[in-house]
Amino acid sequence: MAVMGRPNVGKSTLINALIGHKVAAVSPRPQTTRKRQMGILTIQDDTKAVQVIFIDTPGVHQPRHKLGDYMNDEAWRSPEESDLLLLLVDASVQPTEEDLLLFTGISKMKRQIPSILCMNKIDLVEHEIFLNHQAAYQDNIPAAIVIPISATRGDNLDRLLTEMVSYLPEGMPYFPPDQLTDLYERDIAADLIREAALNILRDEIPHGIAVRIDQYTERGEQGALIEATILVEKESHKPIVIGTQGNMAKKIGVSARREIEAVTGRKVYLSLKVKVRKNWRDDESILKRFGY
Repeated sequence: MAVMGRPNVGKSTLINALIGHKVAAVSPRPQTTRKRQMGILTIQDDTKAVQVIFIDTPGVHQPRHKLGDYMNDEAWRSPEESDLLLLLVDASVQPTEEDLLLFTGISKMKRQIPSILCMNKIDLVEHEIFLNHQAAYQDNIPAAIVIPISATRGDNLDRLLTEMVSYLPEGMPYFPPDQLTDLYERDIAADLIREAALNILRDEIPHGIAVRIDQYTERGEQGALIEATILVEKESHKPIVIGTQGNMAKKIGVSARREIEAVTGRKVYLSLKVKVRKNWRDDESILKRFGY
């Protein structure tokens, strides 16, 4: 199931909420998700098992660099592999140009896939205004079933899950029941370090931040040793990320370490460095090294 929408509508937040465990990085900054990631929910009882595989996609947007082109390509690969589209929009605002870009792309798809229009953030909007916004969205995607939700508050998530499961084909599970994502721990660690940087730096640094895991070593009962480098695009960004006497980098490290330990369930020693790679988002060699 492909979860699609423009940047910053809450796709990763919703997947984390449905699974009941953090598997995807979340921040209030757009374009936190850069690669596709699976979130795996397995529900078992005495009579049957249900496995729902969510594909968390980058937000569909107007790209301004090669990284943006890659992110859009990643997003549009997902529908062709899915039995259902979950189209996430922000119920507190009218459709934006990026929402319309998404709807136009869906209308041009060769294979028509059942869709749920999931109107998120209903906790931020009055009911009458919500109804006006809902009508505007439905005008653009009339065939989709509409379900209003709040991913942060939990409104209607049970209803949404029931509706999603009704569309899934019967078959054998693809993953073991205890597996929550398809990412390796080093990839999760990189995402969580970048999440911490975006949350702590807020608007001081644009989205020209990447994280490279230089070393990920298992140390038994001592936990994992992680050495990582935060890459920035400009020389002026490096002292901002480091901070006075290293205080900003320390805050990022402490926050990231806590999140990594919470996700992996074990102790982590995290060491961070900061380096400049000018205009790396338009450098194909660097993008390939990061797996883009």
